[in-house]
Amino acid sequence: MPNFSLSDSVFFEAAAQYRTPFHLYDERGIRQTVRRLKEAFGGISDFREYFAVKALPTPGILRLLREEGCGVDCASLTELMLSSACGFTGGDIMFSANDVPPEEFALALCLGAYINLDDLTHVPALAQAGPVPKEICLRFNPGGVFRIGNTIMGDPGDAKYGMTRPQLSQALAQLKALGVERFGLHSFLSSNTTDPAYYPALARLLFQTGRELMDETGLPLSFVNLSGGIGIPYRPDQPEADLEAIGAGVCAEYDKAFTRQGIQGVAIKTELGRYMTGPHGWLVTHVVNEKHIYKHYLGLDASACDLMRPAMYGAYHHITLPGKEHLPHDEQVDVTGSLCENNDKFAVDRMLPHAAVGDLLVIHDTGAHGLSMGYNYNGKLRCKEVLYREDGFFELLRRAETPWDYFATLDVDPAYRRMRDLYPD
Repeated sequence: MPNFSLSDSVFFEAAAQYRTPFHLYDERGIRQTVRRLKEAFGGISDFREYFAVKALPTPGILRLLREEGCGVDCASLTELMLSSACGFTGGDIMFSANDVPPEEFALALCLGAYINLDDLTHVPALAQAGPVPKEICLRFNPGGVFRIGNTIMGDPGDAKYGMTRPQLSQALAQLKALGVERFGLHSFLSSNTTDPAYYPALARLLFQTGRELMDETGLPLSFVNLSGGIGIPYRPDQPEADLEAIGAGVCAEYDKAFTRQGIQGVAIKTELGRYMTGPHGWLVTHVVNEKHIYKHYLGLDASACDLMRPAMYGAYHHITLPGKEHLPHDEQVDVTGSLCENNDKFAVDRMLPHAAVGDLLVIHDTGAHGLSMGYNYNGKLRCKEVLYREDGFFELLRRAETPWDYFATLDVDPAYRRMRDLYPD
């Protein structure tokens, strides 16, 4: 397994070149992960990863992934627009969305994207948006609780996504009448799991369902999309996903369901986001305040607007102080941002080495669902993104927001013009 971590010197060099806070991404780590994924699924002749754009919608990263042969999974009009501008077109794009407005279907059709229908009512909506493509994908929700042995992997019965099993049959019958000639099948039943049994179990379910639908409709199954769900170890003591075992397990299920039965031409697709880029991103920030009241607080120049997972989910992100990791971790602190919300905390009761105002602090595993989940509460401005390139240089991928970005949609109000007069650039 390659070592994807960056040295402390890289964080110091980046912070010397760019004012904190910023998200830093590692080009080499991302490329190596794509190649490892393709090798793990090498037993399937037609395999392709469609990176989940929602995880990291940054053009510089999307182009890097396109160079490695990935497609993209889009869930909105703006993600379609962004992907198209980055050079993805036609079968490079999977459009998987729910509650879809007509204009989003229209753009997906115009781009020639694979369309993954989330609901039975999407069939007539798609027909109204334009000519129905010859190939279509359906999203399956089996309901109930998804188990592997005695382990509960997910609760699809409470999820808003996908169609029931009877609805799949209804949708395909309607689509066949509209000229559809082949179909794909998609499902997402678990999130951020490192259990190697998840993908093979999901594949078995989708392969069986796909074969049933082929028998019912006479339409060939052209691909199965295993979606995302392979997770990363956010805590240092957690095991990582055994990608080679996962790929081998899916290949074995594929062989039983299709190859041995003489069924050819079924492609396998994945829509991983977190696994592809999550471990290769860090939120680089400085300690700007230290407070002692009933607890010991370290205040950062970053906030939940730059990384909201800890505030939103109570999610764990590992934290290090570059240059101090050899010191005893003997101070219990809450690591906070500056928002007027008490949940704006990156860590609670975390044991760290002694930190002082001005120290560099790094929050790990922010390469997915980090900046992309950012927001502007309190008028906070989202931070910049930087790529650490394979040649050892840094590249600015996205500048930090300015107040004028924040106020841009107020240009219909006289206050905007007044601010322009009061605060010229």
